[in-house]
Amino acid sequence: MFANVIDSVNDTLTKEAEAILEVKNTFDHKQVETVFELIKNCQGKIITTGCGTSGAAAKKIAHTLSCVECPSLFLTPSDAVHGALGVVQKEDIVIAFSKGGATQEINNLIPGCLAKGATIIAVTEVEDSYIAQQSHYLLKVTISKEPDDFNMLATSSTIATIALFDAIAIAMTRFRGFTKEQFAVIHPGGKVGEALTQKGE
Repeated sequence: MFANVIDSVNDTLTKEAEAILEVKNTFDHKQVETVFELIKNCQGKIITTGCGTSGAAAKKIAHTLSCVECPSLFLTPSDAVHGALGVVQKEDIVIAFSKGGATQEINNLIPGCLAKGATIIAVTEVEDSYIAQQSHYLLKVTISKEPDDFNMLATSSTIATIALFDAIAIAMTRFRGFTKEQFAVIHPGGKVGEALTQKGE
């Protein structure tokens, strides 16, 4: 199908870039505004959860939100139903990521989160899935196709989900007036920290 590796790589990069543009052009504005407001006004923690590549996205998103002073952590689904649900409190927001909406490990922790009175946001493609129906809010993230030949690898869909939450996090910095000085306090390490704490900057 492809003459060489570079042609294949370029094809995938193009399709992944197109997936982000697709989400940009199709996301539900009301849903995103609602998620933004919920995170902005959260009086507790933001708890993200997911399995597989959705879990990888959830971990990254929790880190990014913490970087903009929205205290967040990742909850491992398998640990959640073995006692780790104790971290979930009434003031918290649980953001559950499941592309297809049929991840049993995620479904298993929803009842406990509801019983504890937390607010649940489902991030999925499937509006009639269990997590979408049981959660208080839905953020639907949909792309037409993954770039692999079998439309199976959660690649473009994962990147698109991360990109949308990156956009929400950056919007948070702008609407809260998040400063470079604030960022320097929580990110003193590495090259970023070095640049932030340079005198005269």
